[in-house]
Amino acid sequence: MALRCAIKLRIPTTIHRCGGAASLSELQAALPSIATSKRPCLSRIMTFLAASGIFAVETPANASRLLVDDDEGRSSSDHSSSACLSKLMLLFTMPLHFMASQSLPEWFQREEEEDDATSSAAAETSTPFSMAHGESLYGMVGRDAEFSACFHEAMGSDSRFTAEILVRECGGVAFPHVRCSVLELPHVVDVAAPAVVDSRVEFVAGDMMEFIPPADAVLLKFVLHNWSDEDCVRILKRSKESISTREPKGKVIVIDVVLGMSPSKQILEAQLSLDLCMMVLFPGKQRTEDDWHKIFLEAGFTRYKISPVLGSRSLIEVYP
Repeated sequence: MALRCAIKLRIPTTIHRCGGAASLSELQAALPSIATSKRPCLSRIMTFLAASGIFAVETPANASRLLVDDDEGRSSSDHSSSACLSKLMLLFTMPLHFMASQSLPEWFQREEEEDDATSSAAAETSTPFSMAHGESLYGMVGRDAEFSACFHEAMGSDSRFTAEILVRECGGVAFPHVRCSVLELPHVVDVAAPAVVDSRVEFVAGDMMEFIPPADAVLLKFVLHNWSDEDCVRILKRSKESISTREPKGKVIVIDVVLGMSPSKQILEAQLSLDLCMMVLFPGKQRTEDDWHKIFLEAGFTRYKISPVLGSRSLIEVYP
C-alpha cells in the first residue's frame, strides 16, 4: 500500500531530481499535487518505507533508485540507468491482486475433480485470481485494455532490468549481438512487431505449447514458473526439438527462481513471497533444484548448470 502510494505520487523520481536526497519540507514543496491538509501524513509514509529499506533516513538508498521513472541526471556508469521497476511494483500492488488473494481460503477448500481439467467452470476456479474475477490473469490481459497496458509495461521493465545484468555479468551466455526470434501469440505480435525496428529481431506468431522455431538457443525468462510441472515438461520438450535441429546441438536458457540457492534470508523471503503470488495468479510455482532436475530429466535433457547471479532468480543452462 505504502509503496504503491509513493510510486503514484512520484516520490522516488522527485527525490532523484532533488539530487538523490531531500528533507521532508523539500519533498513536500516538490510535490504540489499533495493536498495541504494531507502533508503532515507524508512523514508517516516515508518513515514506514525507510524502515522497510526502500528509502533511507540519512544516506542515499539504492532500492529507491530502481523506482525512478526518468533518466534525468543519471550517469552512464549508473548500472540502473535504464532500469525502472515502478511499473512492475504497480502491477503487483493492484487492487485486482489483493481481491484475488482474499479468495485463497475458498480456493484451498475447493476439491478439484479429475474431469475438471478441460471444463469452463474449472477454468474459472483454477486459481484464486480466476475465482475472484471469473477469468484467468491472461484472459483479463486480453480483455481489459488498461490492465493489459499495465501488465505489458511491467513485464517490459523487468526484462530490461534483467537484460542489463545478463549482458554485464553473463555476456558469454546471453549473446547480446546475435539475431533473435521472438515467439509470441499472434495478437501480441500484431502489436509488438511494428514498434520494433531492428534487423536483428524478428517476430514469429505461434504457441510454444505446439511449436518453437529452430534455434541455437531458446531463452525462457520467467516463463516456466507460471506453469504446472506437466506443462513445463511439454514446453521444454518443444524447446529440445527446436535446438536439436542444429549442429552442434544448442541449449535452453532458463531464467527463474531456484528455491534455496541463496544463503540470504532476504532473498529467500522474496522467493517465497513470489511463490505465494504464483499460487494466487497461476497454476505454477517456484521450484527447488530437485524440482528442476526432475522436470529437465523428464523432458529429455541430460545436464544443466545453475548460476545464481540474478538475486532472487538464477540463470540455468540446460543441455540435451
